[in-house]
Amino acid sequence: MADKKSTTEKVKDTINEKIVDPAKKAGEAMKASGAKVAEGGSTVSMKLIDQAESNARQAFAALRAAAAAKDLSEVMKVQGDYLRDQGSRSMTQAREIGELIMQIGRDAVQPLKGKD
Repeated sequence: MADKKSTTEKVKDTINEKIVDPAKKAGEAMKASGAKVAEGGSTVSMKLIDQAESNARQAFAALRAAAAAKDLSEVMKVQGDYLRDQGSRSMTQAREIGELIMQIGRDAVQPLKGKD
């Protein structure tokens, strides 16, 4: 009977197999998921900074063009062009951020699904 496991060893094995190992795997998956979220947050922050920088450059370019205008109608044209372009730029930027956030969510869920 030396080959047979004792009841205590069988219970330990069962507990490890059914409770401890799955809990460890779940903890590792949650840690990986958290890392993906943190990494994604940094990516979103950098994208927002890039967009703000681009918007500031466009605003200053419009201000320069308005300052160099010869008359009020030219100032109004510069302002209208800037507002139209900024509206379009804002929509594009919002879509980019939304897509990034959705991708971060998908990436963060992957470890929890047990897939790489």
